[in-house]
Amino acid sequence: MNRLQERYQKEIVPSLEKELGLGNVMQVPGIKKVVVNIGVGDALDNGKLLDEAVRDLTKITGQKPLINKSKRNIANFKLRMGSAVGTSVTLRGYKMWSFLDRLMNVALPRVRDFRGVSPNSFDGRGNYTLGITEQLVFPEVNYDEVSKIRGLEVTIVTTARDDESGRALLRDLGMPFKEETANG
Repeated sequence: MNRLQERYQKEIVPSLEKELGLGNVMQVPGIKKVVVNIGVGDALDNGKLLDEAVRDLTKITGQKPLINKSKRNIANFKLRMGSAVGTSVTLRGYKMWSFLDRLMNVALPRVRDFRGVSPNSFDGRGNYTLGITEQLVFPEVNYDEVSKIRGLEVTIVTTARDDESGRALLRDLGMPFKEETANG
């Protein structure tokens, strides 16, 4: 069992139950899955870029990613239906907890000029989406092998019913949210 998952079960569940005023342990919000996604629009011109994105995402998550294909034709972008436009991984179980632990404790502090993540990126149902501007913040990615700096998107899907419950869950897990200040 991962140390973050152990902390969640032993410390965070009881504290969230009290904080949110829940009557049952099963109502405490948890994390269902984490989806990590890299969009590679440049792959239309250069197929090698998609292979590099797949390699980076495999190293970051420890799981082979799925290649996403376009669903429709868009003439302005020279995009044909069925063209590879990105890659994504859905993490569950041990790999999900391990990835979250590395994300919050290793990768995010390595972001240049990091002052916290936005507390407003919730979708209304307690799910949180975070954009990372470069894949190099993860120590698994070798700087010398990277030909193009590419961003990635991390979506944390929770069982929370609303944004407040989801925010409380992620805050207790250790997500470094920006502090709300009076002068902006």
